[in-house]
Amino acid sequence: MRKDEQPSDLNLDLIQMVQKARMLHDAVARPSTLAAVYWIEAKRRDGDYPAPTAKAGEWRIPLRADAVDAVWERVKPLTVSGQLGYKSKVSTKPAAGQTDVDERLLCVRTYDAGDRADVERVGRALREAGLTQLEYVADKQGLRLPEYACEW
Repeated sequence: MRKDEQPSDLNLDLIQMVQKARMLHDAVARPSTLAAVYWIEAKRRDGDYPAPTAKAGEWRIPLRADAVDAVWERVKPLTVSGQLGYKSKVSTKPAAGQTDVDERLLCVRTYDAGDRADVERVGRALREAGLTQLEYVADKQGLRLPEYACEW
């Protein structure tokens, strides 16, 4: 791209508009019916929650394709209502590292892997929602934290 063709400033209004449209789409999307997007997301709307830090992390829950819609319909409202972390997302096809075409991945993000009370609170909420095979992974080093990794 030539220098005179490069955008001079980011259009933050446009970025926000695209993000809002994506969230409206994701609010009604069913993971099993989409192939055009890799992830469907739900963001927390209710309740106070700290902004993500450089030490954010996520609970990862492997799913089967035939269960992904039902699980997402349980997790999405828990996320939006503030009962989980700041965001949840579910893959619409196998995630990195998944080799079976029927595998999917649910991720529930927390703001800081170092906040053990918050990480455990979110893990308990996921177990209460009937989810098992929970594994917590911190973003910072991409490390699995053994004190959180468990199958409940």
